[in-house]
Amino acid sequence: MGKINYEQLVSELIKPLVTHPEDVVVKEQLRSANQVHVEVTVHSDDVGRIIGKKGRVINAVRTIAHAAATRDKMQLEISLTSENEE
Repeated sequence: MGKINYEQLVSELIKPLVTHPEDVVVKEQLRSANQVHVEVTVHSDDVGRIIGKKGRVINAVRTIAHAAATRDKMQLEISLTSENEE
């Protein structure tokens, strides 16, 4: 089994949930040999959709991504930011 592309995984989980999928930007940063940080930027109108009530949606995304990372013996962190409307 090959290495998982966490950037693509998180992108595939987030894009169907938003109203502006063209504005979703996912960046993967390798912090160390077994730590990955994924930064997700969405349109400011979509932040609430991604967080969900009591954070349930983003926590579900984190759980799925964490399960995939555990298979590779990696630690995964996901952060969410919004792009400002201009």
